[in-house]
Amino acid sequence: MRPIYGDWSWRSSDNVRFDHLTIRRASEGDIDDVIDLLKRSDLPVAGITGHHLRYVVAREDEHLVGCVGAEVYGEVALIRSLAVAEDRQGSGLGRRLVQEILDRLRFRGIREFYLLTTTAEEFFRARGFETVPRSILPDALQASEELRGACPDTATSMRLIFS
Repeated sequence: MRPIYGDWSWRSSDNVRFDHLTIRRASEGDIDDVIDLLKRSDLPVAGITGHHLRYVVAREDEHLVGCVGAEVYGEVALIRSLAVAEDRQGSGLGRRLVQEILDRLRFRGIREFYLLTTTAEEFFRARGFETVPRSILPDALQASEELRGACPDTATSMRLIFS
């Protein structure tokens, strides 16, 4: 199954503002900065073009300081590419970004979220995700570059389900 693309403006306001920080849906103009931040964070970039419309970015003034993405396949989503600039790590920005993308996707009716991680298992566990065997990941997610080799087989699989 191919990812679902299109408009995903979920709320009356696409932007969430905190002082000089703006969290908003990514635009075409953000993709190069997202790729740069992912590379600096040692995260895979395979498969993110085409999915960037499902990214949320955090900008402080004009500088990209964080991002998180989601690939939506029918009724499930794969959360990926959470990255926070080194000088903003530990500030709660990662938590804000994850909450924002989950809220936006839940608004669209998505209730089942998965991810793969090699470094952030405890971070996501604190957000309600549970470790699950990779074998139970929905077949729809197999279309993702993450599961086809961008993320190593040793990555921890995690799931979050809202009722």
